[in-house]
Amino acid sequence: MLTVGKSKTAAGSGRTIPLNGAVLVALADHMRWYEKEVGPASAESYGFPFGKARHWDTSKPMKTLKTAWRNVLRKAKVKIRLHDLRHTVITKLAESGAGDETIMAIAGHVSRRMLSRYAHIRTDAKRRALELVATSHNAAEPVPENAGHKNGHNVGVSSKGTAVKGM
Repeated sequence: MLTVGKSKTAAGSGRTIPLNGAVLVALADHMRWYEKEVGPASAESYGFPFGKARHWDTSKPMKTLKTAWRNVLRKAKVKIRLHDLRHTVITKLAESGAGDETIMAIAGHVSRRMLSRYAHIRTDAKRRALELVATSHNAAEPVPENAGHKNGHNVGVSSKGTAVKGM
């Protein structure tokens, strides 16, 4: 479990976020590195200590996450803002079918309006959702006479997702 300390909003501070398997594996890898490079861990030591290689002070936390983030990006030769990952995770949660309340609890949002600013549902996710509707249609149910018709024309969908007349 991750407990959020101080946050910009009251809803953000103190919330708990369960950690998934990938994060737990990454933390286990970090623990192995820590014990090899920094020394034995204790309840009093910080998991991300202050200092630089071979000069760690485990009684103090690293100054900022920004420094560590910049180092990771430099070594990976990647350019991305840490905040972009927040948008990505919220979008992936929404696309996976997680409910709004669950996403809001994880993200620390207090309104659906704020959630909608972060969840950028992609066309492929929308198409998959509509395919689920199509495959769950009961073949025994009658199809309405005007289904798939607009102004007397058949309406289909191109492979790019745009409406096409006369299909």
